[in-house]
This record gives sequence, structure tokens and C-alpha cells, in this order.
Amino acid sequence: MPQVRIVPKNFMDLVAALPAAKLDKLYDSVFICEAVLRSLPPLAKKYVLQMLFIDFPVTAKSMEEWVLADGLSKHKVAIDRLLQLRVIHEVSESGTLPREPMPPNVTVRLPTLEDLEVYAHQQWECFLLQLINSSQAERLTSFSSSTMRVFQRGLLSSRENEAPKLTENGFQFLLMDTNAQLWYIIREYISTSEDRGVDPTDLISFLLELSFHTLGEAYNLNTLTDVQRNAIKDLADLGLVKLQQGRKESWFIPTKLATNLSVSLTDSSSRKEGFVVVETNFRMYAYSTSRLHSEILRLFSRIEYQLPNLIVGAITKESLYNAFENGITAEQIVSFLQQNAHPRVAEKIPTVPENVTDQIRLWETDRNRVEMIPSHLYEDFPSKDLFEACCDFAREYNCLLWEDSKKMRLIVRGEFHQQMRDFLRRPKQ
Repeated sequence: MPQVRIVPKNFMDLVAALPAAKLDKLYDSVFICEAVLRSLPPLAKKYVLQMLFIDFPVTAKSMEEWVLADGLSKHKVAIDRLLQLRVIHEVSESGTLPREPMPPNVTVRLPTLEDLEVYAHQQWECFLLQLINSSQAERLTSFSSSTMRVFQRGLLSSRENEAPKLTENGFQFLLMDTNAQLWYIIREYISTSEDRGVDPTDLISFLLELSFHTLGEAYNLNTLTDVQRNAIKDLADLGLVKLQQGRKESWFIPTKLATNLSVSLTDSSSRKEGFVVVETNFRMYAYSTSRLHSEILRLFSRIEYQLPNLIVGAITKESLYNAFENGITAEQIVSFLQQNAHPRVAEKIPTVPENVTDQIRLWETDRNRVEMIPSHLYEDFPSKDLFEACCDFAREYNCLLWEDSKKMRLIVRGEFHQQMRDFLRRPKQ
């Protein structure tokens, strides 16, 4: 089975991977402190709150006495996470948002929460449609070419004189849920920030600050720095914020996509109602008016016809083989069908018929019966001791693929060949 190369993480994994100096700088922000505290394991949260009232250093041995003997494994996990995030050495004070919402005396008609949700959905759907096929996406967004290159990095490949095509990562990306897709895009946006002359820590701090703003409230654009103002324009294209023009001043309004930025990817509270029904005869009915849903389903099924609010198709061997060729795995397809199951079948167990999920996995297995691994064969060893030493050496690095003790032959992975040669050339004692 091909390995999925896109592994979405949350913001705290990115924060923990920053150099110490940049991570310490992030803790100047109240929003970083609150987001880190929210992300910690329960025991780690208890330690942080307990140490806020201690005015002297606490030894590791003393902290171990805070838990029972059977809780030492959880204690170690909590301490490791606190050390990774450098929280153990930090004491932060609570504060208020530096940007206050729009005052009541300003008369600007703000969109309702329902309007904001529709806006965010349309912007995000338009971006995904542009990713699938730019000719099918209406120009609802004003992406610049440079911004699109950042957002589509790793998802599209293009050759000279050829139209961009989705990569394996791109196909996998389309089957992710919205939270995972959003994290992947924001991660790429942050990782390329230095190329645009922007400090990643400033960008991370602002994005997490944005996640603590009130959904639907308007905030003044004049309170932003130039870097933050440019970021807001990019985020508006994706539907994370909506820009609102007043008589004298401009405002930005966070949508649910922005306020969910610091939410764990495993949080299912923000997931939308499903729309797919799969029958035991591999027929598929999708109750949706979205062109995006139609294009995504077309990635692994055969669409037979479409009505204004219904897409009818079938999961066939040919359609699945095409999906597998594009890098989509059986588990991703099954997961997509389960996560997007229509409410009528979502509460059933299983939500997708077992004969369908089993057959999807079997068809993938048919394509992966033979796995090609570059390797090297070693034979004609002068002694049994040298043969066994080579086997042990290759086994130590998990590179031994096969051995024949009687004829003293072994096969190792191709990338291990140079190390094996160096081992054989060592002077033997």
C-alpha cells in the first residue's frame, strides 16, 4: 500500500519544532500562551497551573511525587511536552485583545453568522475548484499568481508548455476533511513566509491571535501592521476572514475557519453534515448541489448522471484503479465515504457496507501484489563468521531483506549497499 506523504499536524507541533530563540519570542503573545495551555495533556495543564503559585524552582524528583506510581507514564508524557514547548520556564499573564471589536456607535451593516458561513464555504470551495481545474472555477477570489503558487505548493506539478496537474499529494489533499486541508495550506503559507520577507514567528503569532477573535465581530484594519494587513488579504481569499468597507475605515471579520485555526484536527465539532449514501451494489447517491462534491467523487467513482440536487454514480474497478494510479489509497476513499455519510446512514454500523469497503481494499491489494525494492545480493563469503557478522550488521539497521544460511547468501536494501561495502572492507580482528 502506498504511504500517504501528507500528514497534517496541528499548530502546536509546528510551534514545538521552532528554534528556542523563536519559540521564546512567541511567548510574548498572550494568544500563544493560551493556545499552548489549551493544547497540553490534562496532567501537563495541572502542572502549569500548580507551578503558577510556586515562587521557587521545583526539582524533577519533587514533581514525580505529585503523581501516584501508576501515573508515571502520563507524568513523563506531560513533562516531555512541557519541555518541547519550553513552558516549564515560562510564566505568562492574562490580557485582553489588542484589537477591540467595532464600537457600537459605528453604523456598518455586518453580515450574519449564516452569511459568514456561506461566504467562507464559497471561498474555500472556489479555491479547491481552482486546484482541481482552474477552468471550472468562477473567479470569486482575487488570488495573485504568486499567492496561488504558495497555496498550491506540493499539490500541483507543472512542466514547460503543459497545464498544471494534480500530484499524488494533491489528490490525497482533496479527500481530507476541511480542518486537515486548512492546516496543510496554512503550514505551507508559514513555511514559505521567509521567502516573502516575513518572520514566521510573527505570522504564527498573528494567526493564533486571529483564532481567539470573536466569530462575526468586526476589527479595524488600521490596528494591523503591514505584514498582518498583507496576511489578512491572503486569508480573505481563502475565506478565513471577510473584508468589510465602512464609510471612513475598513474592517475584517473572522469566519469559523479562522476561529478554528488552533482547534485540534481530531475535533469533529466543526465537521459538516454528510451527503453520500453507498449501497451494497456499489451504487452511490450524493445529495448535494456542489460542483466541488461532484469533482471529488469523480476522482474515485464513475458519475452516471446529475440532477440539480443529486449526483448518481457507481464505484467500479476501473474508477478505483484510476484513483490508485493517482496516488489515492483505499483507506482514504473508505475514510472519505464514512466521514461524509448522509445522516440517514451515518448512525448505522457500518455506515458504508462492508462488502464495498472490503472490495475497495481488495482491488488495491490486487495492484500491490508485487513490491519492487532496489536491493543488492551478497554471496561467496570466505567464512561463516563473516557471513553472520554481515547479517547482524544489516539486521541492526533493518536493511536485511533475505538470507540463506546454508549457501551463505544475503540480500540487503539498495540504499544500504555502500555501508555494507565499508563494513566488508574493515580490517578483521
